[in-house]
Amino acid sequence: MKITTIGYWGAYPEVNEATSGYLLQSDDMNILIDCGSGVLSNMQNHIDLLELDAVILSHYHADHMADIYSLQYAIRILMDLKKREKPLYIYGYKKDKKFETLNYHHYTVACPIDENSAIKFGNLTCTFRENVHADPCFSIRVEKEDKAFVYTADTGWSDELIKFSHKADLLICEASLYNENYGIVSGHLTAGEAGKIAKMAEVRHLVLSHLPHFGEHEQLLKQAKENFNGKIELAQTSKTWDL
Repeated sequence: MKITTIGYWGAYPEVNEATSGYLLQSDDMNILIDCGSGVLSNMQNHIDLLELDAVILSHYHADHMADIYSLQYAIRILMDLKKREKPLYIYGYKKDKKFETLNYHHYTVACPIDENSAIKFGNLTCTFRENVHADPCFSIRVEKEDKAFVYTADTGWSDELIKFSHKADLLICEASLYNENYGIVSGHLTAGEAGKIAKMAEVRHLVLSHLPHFGEHEQLLKQAKENFNGKIELAQTSKTWDL
């Protein structure tokens, strides 16, 4: 499987960039994980919208789903013009009334997820774990044969997240805060905590995402490395990993 960074900023996108969005590809499947502000435009640098099979939303905060409604319009236009035949399937949790807005006539179809879900996309299997966050939010684990990729989305510290991420080949983990900011915003991790989770979960490769708009991001790396001595890097737009 191949994972491409479409956007990685928290809250709002910097110039010509995007908030949370990752493109997951395997064989002929194209799945977008989160659809934040700027993601719809940036994703088209990598695939045509005709090729998008599904979207998985970790939660309904704007920096993770702001572009979903424009994407619905795009699918409508493509289908009305007979360029696209199949609707787009959008996966999200039913704990919020926004779930119903993922349905858009016959163009997009809302599909429920929860901690008991195991969604198959070809040879991929996606499972979910609810996070520690202000509103419901789910981490996503994707497995293909002996490879595993975990995307935390937004979360505070959780021992369950360590179990969920166990032995992942790639962990894309939020690092919204520097260590010195610990406790000022609930439901988010410091870089040091991200590194500690990676170490305790015995992951192979850690990527810090959902990055803040202040401070020096290299400091996030330094703080994460204090707890994790494996491969580690900052998320970057269009960066790709093959598992």
